[in-house]
Amino acid sequence: MAYKNFKLDIDADGIGLLTWDMPGRSMNVFTMETLQELSDVVEKVAADKAIKGVVIASGKETFSGGADLTMLEGLSRIFVDFVKSKGEAAAMQEFFEQSRKMSVIYRRLETSGKPFVAAINGMCLGGAFELALACHYRVASENEKTRVGLPEVKIGLFPGAGGTQRLPRIIPTAEALQMMLRGEQVRLDKAKKLNLINEVVPAAKLIETAKAWIKSGGKGVQPWDVDGFKLPGGPVYSKAGMMTWPPANAIYRRETFDNYPGARAILQSVYEGLLLPMDQGLRVESRYFAKVLRSKEAAAMIRTLFVSMQELNKGARRPANVPANKIKRIAVLGAGFMGAGIAYVSAAAGIEVVLLDRDQAAADKGKSLSDKMISEQVAKGRAKPADKDLLLSKIKTTADYADIKGVDLVVEAVFEDRKIKTEVIQKAEAAMSGKGIFGSNTSTLPISSLAEVSKRPEQFVGIHFFSPVERMMLVEIIKGKKTGDEAIAMALDFVRAIKKTPIVVNDSRGFYTSRVVSTYIREGHLMLTEGVPAAMVENVGRMAGMPVGPLSLNDEVAVDLAWKILQATKNDLGAEVIDERQEALLEEMVVKRGRLGRKNGKGFYDYPDGAPKRLWPGLHEITGEARPGEIYDIDELKKRYLVIQALETARCVEEGVITDVRDADVGGILGFGFAPFTGGPLSYIDGMGAGNFVDLCKRFAGRMGPRFEPNALLIEMSRKGETFYGRFAPPKEKRAA
Repeated sequence: MAYKNFKLDIDADGIGLLTWDMPGRSMNVFTMETLQELSDVVEKVAADKAIKGVVIASGKETFSGGADLTMLEGLSRIFVDFVKSKGEAAAMQEFFEQSRKMSVIYRRLETSGKPFVAAINGMCLGGAFELALACHYRVASENEKTRVGLPEVKIGLFPGAGGTQRLPRIIPTAEALQMMLRGEQVRLDKAKKLNLINEVVPAAKLIETAKAWIKSGGKGVQPWDVDGFKLPGGPVYSKAGMMTWPPANAIYRRETFDNYPGARAILQSVYEGLLLPMDQGLRVESRYFAKVLRSKEAAAMIRTLFVSMQELNKGARRPANVPANKIKRIAVLGAGFMGAGIAYVSAAAGIEVVLLDRDQAAADKGKSLSDKMISEQVAKGRAKPADKDLLLSKIKTTADYADIKGVDLVVEAVFEDRKIKTEVIQKAEAAMSGKGIFGSNTSTLPISSLAEVSKRPEQFVGIHFFSPVERMMLVEIIKGKKTGDEAIAMALDFVRAIKKTPIVVNDSRGFYTSRVVSTYIREGHLMLTEGVPAAMVENVGRMAGMPVGPLSLNDEVAVDLAWKILQATKNDLGAEVIDERQEALLEEMVVKRGRLGRKNGKGFYDYPDGAPKRLWPGLHEITGEARPGEIYDIDELKKRYLVIQALETARCVEEGVITDVRDADVGGILGFGFAPFTGGPLSYIDGMGAGNFVDLCKRFAGRMGPRFEPNALLIEMSRKGETFYGRFAPPKEKRAA
């Protein structure tokens, strides 16, 4: 039997080697076609007495990243078509059967009577790891980059091909829940210790070792299919179970505020499934999976955090008319915390870096941060001493602008002061070669105005990193009025080289991310002035889905920075564009009381040495005594936070700051943490419907002021019944609008 994606070879001992090698793809993924072929192989193996067992291996550099999630998007379209042609009941039945196809095939594999071994090389995640768990033995090749895990919760789903049932039957329930709820990717050493991997061997011996297990009598029966099997974490209703489930539920609610149906379904599937035999447990899991797959949260998260993010990472926003840049050498101007972080991630990507500051000592201090970060990786076993030596050798420190001559790209990351930046731009351009691109990491100063001092404004672009650079995955590329395609292409090629996700926006005060997140912080400030207790201001922010409360966020970015931005906005645009209540609050905090945020140990929080931060008890001296928390509508407060950010995003679309819906949603989640379960600020509006969103804005505007007034674009979309992903869909999205 011929297969397109697999090759089955049977050796003289009757042991099959099933090599998964999808043509035209750099990585194996599950598609409907792949699943059908795998099902055919399993049936062939089960029926052929000459085949003693099968080793499943990959013909790629890595095993598999799991399912192609566009396949799951397709299931939703199938459901809609079935509803139209056969009715909702038939559509639900068909959707259920289609969505559990992978689970059924895996169960058939593990009960076929023939032993299957997963021979894992490199990454093995999601549905691929669920396949490995269904196999009767797992062997992995020695590779420090190998990770195994079930990360589905990060895109709104959960392991629906048996992961919630097999994992807690292999490792203790608490460990299994933690791994799935975090979407944790486990390194080989830990996986071996947990028995998720049975053997780790040199790559050259991977297939040999896997076959040897079958040849030595390995059985095609799972432990949970044998009478007398005991759960490694103990029964649900046991002392061990009672030590697991109440705290698991409490932690889930503390971390998610019940915003994520996929995370809730993990708890439900494991809890209910462990009370049942395996086949019934799998059916329970499948029912929850079908339900979650049809949720608006999963649909939005898959689209934004998988489909859109992949498209952006692959260059969807890159000018097609510019040849690809191979970036070999860059300069980073400014060796402070931000500049040092940019130097580190660049050197880690194999790029040579010239790290420049006002004097050699300052530049060397910046490089020491790279030394510290890579040393921590070595200490944790995540890097080797040779990796450290190589990375540090890539960073040259200097105070001499002559050293930046010939670099492909300059990234300016000096203090946020126009005078200082002007001086640096002029010195750098005098030393650069004619072809080099200049990128500014400014987060507040308009790129077009900075480019006015440049002799080559068409080669001047904004490259806005987020702090800490090594952890934040987003980079905001800002196109000034005169920025050319070559500059945009270079910036995007650089971001791709350092393995970050780029968005491209047009120039504006605060660009996109800083502009929108400032509305979240402002709303927290205004709630304080209204008498909402500070703890409620913070907790409701997290309940709405934001990673931290607005006051905590303001402390992190600096309270005095918020004050400076407010004053700059007032000076440039007039007093009518700012809220005097926020101005009075910040003036008291910064000017009169010197509370600048975490950086000086006092802001909206106090930061005592050796103790957790705590809300400053003196806040009432500025805002007055807080009113009783029970008088406030929690749901309304949550919506205020999300609506004000989504509304500002819609204004960015109307003004042409945002020109691609993918940039808005991916940037919103990765850049300022907009509630991921919504799919991003524009998906939040689409999910609610433009008409409902406009009505909500008008209601808030009537009670809380004109900052909530819906813009003309939203009103027009409401009247026409339009969505952002329908009206402004990128070409690939038109079919799914």
